[in-house]
Amino acid sequence: MAEDDLIERLLGIEPGSPLAALRLQREAIRRHAQGAWRELVLPEAPGGVSHAERAALALFVAQRGGDAALIAECRTILATTGTPPAGPRTELLMRYAEMVAEAPERCGQADIDALAAQGMSPQDIVAVTQLIAFVPFQIRLLAGLRAMQEEQAA
Repeated sequence: MAEDDLIERLLGIEPGSPLAALRLQREAIRRHAQGAWRELVLPEAPGGVSHAERAALALFVAQRGGDAALIAECRTILATTGTPPAGPRTELLMRYAEMVAEAPERCGQADIDALAAQGMSPQDIVAVTQLIAFVPFQIRLLAGLRAMQEEQAA
């Protein structure tokens, strides 16, 4: 198992356990999910969306999903990156996150233009949107694996 695997760390999956063996059957998925988390939340080159903004977005979406372990992880990251400055840009990012999470079909060109007006490039906007969509995937993955752990423990 990889030392830096978020899912395994949050669930306490031990090497050699049945869940570890199951995850190794889909090594590419495991590796890509971890890579996506790293690149969306704490990329080496964050572009026009700071690490603090990314961490705040991840926390916001994790809170909406209600996974306590992922919320705690996002809070830890946010404590490391610092909180993004309060203001129109952060407010816009949070409104955009809520819209994409709740009703992505409502997202239109005006919303994209508003992000661009706050200095975000098309690549930044795609990264933000991917992050907002990826956190719920992580929440579902955690829930499924957690249910399997509970079933094995019963």
